Amino acid sequence: MSPAGRKPTGQGNGRSQADFGRRGKQTQAFGTIARLPNGLDGETSRVSAEGLNQILADTMALRDLYKKHHWQVAGPTFYQLHLLFDKHYQEQAELVDQLAERIQMLGGISIAMAHDVAEMTQIPRPPRDREDPPSQITRLLEAHEIILKNCHDHARRAAENGDDGTNDLLVSDVIRTNEEQVWFLAEHLVESPLTEEQQPQEELTTV
Repeated sequence: MSPAGRKPTGQGNGRSQADFGRRGKQTQAFGTIARLPNGLDGETSRVSAEGLNQILADTMALRDLYKKHHWQVAGPTFYQLHLLFDKHYQEQAELVDQLAERIQMLGGISIAMAHDVAEMTQIPRPPRDREDPPSQITRLLEAHEIILKNCHDHARRAAENGDDGTNDLLVSDVIRTNEEQVWFLAEHLVESPLTEEQQPQEELTTV
């Protein structure tokens, strides 16, 4: 017996050992729908989950694109864009969570891993190199447009199928967030008269 009156631990003392090599069995295949009493038929849930997974993949890609530009932005507008890109990153991260949870609410399986995003996303892969701010913003705007077009299509389809929850998520959260971010980005590409050389006006002459 040990000083505390207990038997020493170890093999042979009846204690269960962790099986670190174990792999859990599959409980639901990707692309299938687990029936839930949510008032929607299985096909409606399947169609919505499939569309949401595409939007989720693109949103995850856009989220990470914002973080890339947040780290790599440089130039006179560094401070403003550094903060703006991170703010948009955080907002996209919130959308990722909402989209994934909506898919699960429908009885589907949401994508989760980077390699799945890389296979599914419609957003072009950016270079590893640093780009100048106008190129970064243009790339972000193109990604937003891909997502927005897809959202409009799937929001209409969800409404037609009676999937009001998916329609509400896409319209009230995903579309509106992306539209606002597009606005903030696009204004950085507008040429300001204050930054252009002012040409002297011709003097008016009287006849």
